[in-house]
Amino acid sequence: MTREGLFAAVRPFAPGQKFNGEMVKAIDALADILGVDSPALSGVLTPSAAGIQLMHEFEGCRLTAYADPGSQDGHPWTIGWGSTGPGIERGVVWTQERADARFAADLAAFSAKVREILAGGATAQSQFDAMVSFAYNVGTGAFASSTLLKKHKAGDFVGARAEFARWNKNDGQAMTGLTRRRAAEAALYGAGQ
Repeated sequence: MTREGLFAAVRPFAPGQKFNGEMVKAIDALADILGVDSPALSGVLTPSAAGIQLMHEFEGCRLTAYADPGSQDGHPWTIGWGSTGPGIERGVVWTQERADARFAADLAAFSAKVREILAGGATAQSQFDAMVSFAYNVGTGAFASSTLLKKHKAGDFVGARAEFARWNKNDGQAMTGLTRRRAAEAALYGAGQ
């Protein structure tokens, strides 16, 4: 049995089939005592090929900087595999090698921050991949304060999965691309349930 399986087996006995933080800690402690393999984050999870593929599919790679098509003011300017930040503005052009290197650096930074935010909460690889993709797109601050994260940390994986769909807007308007991305992230997240 895996730790995910243990959580799934115990879930029907939880009030409303949801775990609070104390319950998650108690089940994790029981899993430790029983020697159940842990997918819990221990600082070793990194994005898998499936997570990277999802991000590449939705970010696409453009070597000339472009304005955000969904925002009213065009910000932030973006280049490569969805990179934003200082120095990325109209007229900037990158090579494929630079885009790939920047994506690798950004991905490492976002992954580390997501691991920190999760703070060791029980997390399967596919859940981690989905949350890194989500944080890469919306920012780690938004992820850290999200109901999605709160539900995940409480062990309410079904509720957390449903939260992805709420994040499909840019400047208050639902965006087709964001709706598709959130559905793909939710599906990837759900693969870990």
